[in-house]
Amino acid sequence: MFTLKSKCLALLGGVLLSASAVLAQDSGPLLDALVRKGILTNQEAEDLRADLMRDNNTIPAKAVGGGKATDRLSVGMRMQVQYASLDTDIRNAAVGPVATDHAFLRRMYITFKAGVGGNWGATMTYDLAGGSYDDAIIEWKPTPDLAFNFGLRKVNVAAEERGSSGDIRAIERSSVTRYFVESNNGRRLGAASYRIGAFLDGKKEFTQTNGIVYSAAVTAPERNESFTGASATGDNATNRPALWGNLGVTGKLANNGTWIAGFGTGYLPDQGGSGITNFGKGFDLSLYSVYANVTAGRFGFMGEYLTAKVERGFNATTDAKPKGFYLQPSFLVNENVELVVRYAALDSDHRGVTLSDVIRSSPSGGTMNKSEEWYFGGNYYLRGNDLKLQLGLVSGKTKDTLSGAPAEAKVIGLRSQMQLQF
Repeated sequence: MFTLKSKCLALLGGVLLSASAVLAQDSGPLLDALVRKGILTNQEAEDLRADLMRDNNTIPAKAVGGGKATDRLSVGMRMQVQYASLDTDIRNAAVGPVATDHAFLRRMYITFKAGVGGNWGATMTYDLAGGSYDDAIIEWKPTPDLAFNFGLRKVNVAAEERGSSGDIRAIERSSVTRYFVESNNGRRLGAASYRIGAFLDGKKEFTQTNGIVYSAAVTAPERNESFTGASATGDNATNRPALWGNLGVTGKLANNGTWIAGFGTGYLPDQGGSGITNFGKGFDLSLYSVYANVTAGRFGFMGEYLTAKVERGFNATTDAKPKGFYLQPSFLVNENVELVVRYAALDSDHRGVTLSDVIRSSPSGGTMNKSEEWYFGGNYYLRGNDLKLQLGLVSGKTKDTLSGAPAEAKVIGLRSQMQLQF
């Protein structure tokens, strides 16, 4: 049974410990007075002092921005852990390429966002897994419907590429998107995605259910975020600016449904030519995109048609006009489970494509002229996009040699991914 002194001691200790952040430095005189009155012994007072100091030292430090004008600061992360098991077969080949069968960190983003007042702010995202920036922009947003970005980000052409990697219904972007936007390797075009420049994004609502979105940009013609790219030994042979534009019409449907349809284009000087050694030869590249994205109740749909004109893209005398499309419907079975199907088809117009160009982590299979891809997947949302599991069956093929002779390579396998972001 507690004595009166024990009850007082317990009450006093609880009060002091609950307010340790405030009283840790000022508790000495109070404890001394309690000792003099006989309520506490010297040892009990020393024990309380020790408890107060220990708890005070474990209070987390407050993070603040380093600049005097900083009025907001946030930190975030996106982690994607992926496993791929893909096997490739080549028609009439005695032995196929070595299969892919491994786990890896697909993305490890860390993001810092800050504001300095006056509608100015900055965002920096770095991918620790890939060793590259995802965003590094200074933003001025004079109104909620208009924003200007300065720095490194994705251009707003090629709708699937511009969408967040944290909200992709399929685990990877489509084979067609990869062919048109990822880095030029003599076959892929490298015709969009990350650029350094000045960007404008805006929207205008005409009614409660309809409006438009628009964007424009002036950027470097290819991705190079280092200062060496502007030097005499850098990209000086391809330093004419690229121009970008996008216009879309938006609308609202019943049950919180939405739709958007639009057109985008990019002009990239000196980014044409065949192979990877003809930059700066006066051969240009033009990119065109027509896209749609619809959400209606539990149903979703995304589709896009991409084409380009690549001057001397086939050889030294012949242009290439690759084209492709993808169609991706999805269905939300319940608030946790979603099913996704995608079909994509590409014609490189004799520029060339390999399975590894368009199916991430796939063995090559040789250079062909056309490709196709099927994806069947399911997503399990534990905490929405903040915590989700994805599983997909991938089936793709390339066919027909650049000379037109029949040929074929196929890949089939499974891909899974776990994502956590905050």
